[in-house]
Amino acid sequence: MEIQDQKSSAVANWLLLGVAMTVIQIALGGITRLTGSGLSITEWDVVTGALPPMSEAAWQALFAKYKTTPQFQLLNFDFTLANFKFIFFWEWFHRLWARTIGLVFAFGFIYFLVKKYFQPKMIKPLVILFLLGALQGAIGWIMVASGLEGDAVYVKPTRLALHFIFALGLLAYTYWFALSLKVTPLMKQAELANANKDKAFLKHLSSIKIWAWFILIILCFQLIYGALMAGHKAANVAATWPTINGAWIPAGLMSKEGFFLNAVNNTIWIHFIHRGLAYLLLIIIVLWSLKLFRINGSFFWNTVRRMPLTLVLFQVALGIFTVLASAHIVPGVWAGFEWMAQLHQLVGMLLLLSVVNIIYSVKE
Repeated sequence: MEIQDQKSSAVANWLLLGVAMTVIQIALGGITRLTGSGLSITEWDVVTGALPPMSEAAWQALFAKYKTTPQFQLLNFDFTLANFKFIFFWEWFHRLWARTIGLVFAFGFIYFLVKKYFQPKMIKPLVILFLLGALQGAIGWIMVASGLEGDAVYVKPTRLALHFIFALGLLAYTYWFALSLKVTPLMKQAELANANKDKAFLKHLSSIKIWAWFILIILCFQLIYGALMAGHKAANVAATWPTINGAWIPAGLMSKEGFFLNAVNNTIWIHFIHRGLAYLLLIIIVLWSLKLFRINGSFFWNTVRRMPLTLVLFQVALGIFTVLASAHIVPGVWAGFEWMAQLHQLVGMLLLLSVVNIIYSVKE
């Protein structure tokens, strides 16, 4: 049993490496978006695209392809080759890191397969991980392609949101898989064997679980709206706080025809909903945390039960600072807003994982 536990722990550590690399990959996606770099590479060459241009002629050829895009013709028409190299780097590095994750997964899979570390229960989650990774790559290209046609100067916000939420799904699933190999849920911990027979304890645990799933659903909508905020560049449509341009309920919430169009394309609606969901999450997580603090368990549980509250407080503060900093955006310059936006996205990911921690810990 001890040898098998060591093998499971090794597989879990490999998965956690994948989690860390995926967090970095999503952060790189944020940098790519903030620097306007996502459309600099107009093709998806899985093998040859891993290397950057190695000659001046190669750079000029890629720059010529970029010049055919709507983004260059309508927005970046004054770009020099040096400007192009800057935005090319971030998109190339974003894709390179995705390839690196794929190689880490492939080599790790082969190693553990040869060493017979995999147990039958691991096969299905591994297949799902592979499919999710492949799907995410496909969605990424569909997103990029949306900005290479018509009069688009950026990718479509809805496709950006889809790419982002699927990346988070892959991240959360990989993390859950790692937890299942490394952490014992509360219900199965030996030190809580007597408590598990207590109906009051079971009822309390069930309540925590229900609220956890409710929070996760709201958080998913909040993260989608965060991506729509980014895609529509909606932060500075109301660079004020606590009100939205001087009003608690701003004008223009239904300026477009139909609920769906307002929900995904109306920047003031998106801004309003994103703020509202943030306040709702803050209130619910504060109340939920009071339930979490009433249970003592393993070191893992006693650590992770504090994380949702800590992170949501930090996240709300970052959201406020990001909105206020958006009044000082300078195109093409990485400054306060960009740093705040990047940190805001990072803490959002960590908040998601903190909720996953709780859901896993209280599962039966």
